[in-house]
Amino acid sequence: MLPPPSTTRPPVPSSTPARRRFATSSPISEPPPSKPPSNSAPTPRKRLFPPPRHPQTQTPLQNKGPDERSILTVNGRITLSRRRYAAAGLGSSYPLDTWLDKAEDSISLGVREMACRLNAASANFEKAAENLNRTAQLSLSGEFLRQIVESEGKAVARAAAAGQLPLDWTAADCPAHDAQGEPTEHSRIYLGSDGVMVPHVTQTEKQTRRERLKAKRRRKGKKCKPLPRARKGADGPFKEFKIVTLYDDDAQHRLVSVTRGDCEQAGRLMRRDAGRVGLDQADDKVGMVDGSEWIKNQIRRQNLPLDEVGLDFYHLAENVHKARRAVFGEEDPKDALAVGNVWARELLHVAKHEGYETLRDRIVEWKEGLRGGAAMKAGELLLKYVTDRREMIQYPKFLEKGRQIGSGPTESMCKATTQRIKGRGRRWDGDNAESIMALEALEQSGAWDAYWKAQLNFAT
Repeated sequence: MLPPPSTTRPPVPSSTPARRRFATSSPISEPPPSKPPSNSAPTPRKRLFPPPRHPQTQTPLQNKGPDERSILTVNGRITLSRRRYAAAGLGSSYPLDTWLDKAEDSISLGVREMACRLNAASANFEKAAENLNRTAQLSLSGEFLRQIVESEGKAVARAAAAGQLPLDWTAADCPAHDAQGEPTEHSRIYLGSDGVMVPHVTQTEKQTRRERLKAKRRRKGKKCKPLPRARKGADGPFKEFKIVTLYDDDAQHRLVSVTRGDCEQAGRLMRRDAGRVGLDQADDKVGMVDGSEWIKNQIRRQNLPLDEVGLDFYHLAENVHKARRAVFGEEDPKDALAVGNVWARELLHVAKHEGYETLRDRIVEWKEGLRGGAAMKAGELLLKYVTDRREMIQYPKFLEKGRQIGSGPTESMCKATTQRIKGRGRRWDGDNAESIMALEALEQSGAWDAYWKAQLNFAT
């Protein structure tokens, strides 16, 4: 019986006979390979950065090999290895540094912002450095943290001078309130300004500190680096800084500026900030100040478009009570029946609800009945204070329109911007004090987050 036929296909004959027993051949109809044959030899990597060129000759700079750079970040200290290029007479170039950070700083932006935040709430730089170490495990000395914070504050001051600080509101966002305190369809902006005293390091104190430091270095018995050149100290323990504020009825929108300059510089700040918020576009433009002559003069010289300027009611009351103490003597402020307290209360009520003319008549009538040199002098000073500010005493009109009659928002900014500056043992150079106050002014203006976000965009 024959075997069944095979089901396997017979092999196709090849045109080339096999050379060995185990060799096979491909059929003639098989397509050519789609991939090139593999090569095990290593291929050089494509350069991420081409060598920089010499600015004059345009020839590539010489490759000096890798070099390390340490950066302190909010996630800890990291070390980068990057390529260094150099040429004779030109110095070194690190292309990667500019790509990573345009500032090419050894401290990251996040660490700098965190240092500024913690410093604002600390009594001194050493405490701020300790808080930074405990909260973020970042180790910095108090002196290094001071340099970082003051440097950032000066950068904020430069940005403010150039008009580059972020601002997210204008006059259109500031509704005016009526006499009942309800917002209306009109807009209103207040302008305020005041002076505040800042403690300074005097020249005598600087010399004493330097002599103590030199004596300490001599006691060590080791050769130390020479001390940096001494900066000149102030000629007095306190200097006046100027604060300028623009705000609305709710104080939800606020712009605060600080300067250690003179009255003219404060006037320029008034004009600059008024332009930034669009003061001339507000329906009601009000100045609320303490009555200082330099403020009134700068408002006039800078041609600020204010509808009216009012005298802070607290400062009027302060002068009234000063005259009360000189005439009636010291009395318990809580004693409502004391003669001096009754007189002061009635006089301030007249000023608030009847205006300047009636107030002046009451003071003149009261002054005529005074006896004694001290009492008569106090009456004369009060009368002069009121008459010199006659155009500013408009309390009935202000209250009828729903305007504020106090400069509380400006006074609070004087306290807030100097909170880190003042305190036991705190003395400053003028530029360093201004830098710390500039950071607080940035926070009080509500622009802190926007400023640091803009810095991050610039760095990237």
